[in-house]
Amino acid sequence: MNFAVYQATYQGGRKYNQDRVAYAYTDQALLLVLADGMGGHSHGELAAQITIQTYMQAFSVAAKPRIQNPEGFLGRIMRHAHQTIGQFAIDQGLSGNPGTTCVAALVQDGQVCWAHAGDSRFYLLRDAAVAAVTTDHSVVQQWADWGLITHEEMRTHPDRNKITNCLGGSDEQFFVETVPEIPLMQGDVLLLCSDGLWGPLSEDEIAKALDSAPLHTGLEQLMGLALFRENVSADNTTAVVARWGAAEQDHSVTEPFFGVLDER
Repeated sequence: MNFAVYQATYQGGRKYNQDRVAYAYTDQALLLVLADGMGGHSHGELAAQITIQTYMQAFSVAAKPRIQNPEGFLGRIMRHAHQTIGQFAIDQGLSGNPGTTCVAALVQDGQVCWAHAGDSRFYLLRDAAVAAVTTDHSVVQQWADWGLITHEEMRTHPDRNKITNCLGGSDEQFFVETVPEIPLMQGDVLLLCSDGLWGPLSEDEIAKALDSAPLHTGLEQLMGLALFRENVSADNTTAVVARWGAAEQDHSVTEPFFGVLDER
């Protein structure tokens, strides 16, 4: 399978980096996963780490070398990660459940599907424009859907960090939103990112920066811009980006490869 991939994370102005990110691939499947541990929940970084580990372990078992039912796989593993976080809190006697958002995407057979819970986003970028993007599970998204605020106002609203769905949270409120496989076109770019990246940036800025530049260059430029705009208030800023197509490097492997980014 031919693709380029790059991932990065920065602590920003926060005391700790609670974001986690990783990718994995075989000859026929590429998995991208990002989790943004919630600072308002106890041990959010542990919830994010559990989520990444759960996906990596599941991929190692299920990708032989293809994943059966990709959309079902993404949803099932995210629910399993949610349950694992809850059990971890019980086993460790934690006073509060760790929480994290999550977004995951799977490329296979020239198609992509994705799943998410919370406000970490998946973007499908095509021809320097946003072809698809996840809908945030957040208070401000609900208000925008109801017409109470504009989508532009969502980016700066004081309640923009209040989410309505996360892994490790209440079972009654938790859900996974999935999108079935859609065909990819040559040169399509897949971006998974935490709100530390998308929050300070416009969709146009994101799409144009990753259109033709090397992924490393484009993503680092976007991250630098997001961190600069937020200054000392910058959130953890994390992303993984992939460009799919025949023009990219062939990633032939005999065993699954795992690229788990160390905390920085």
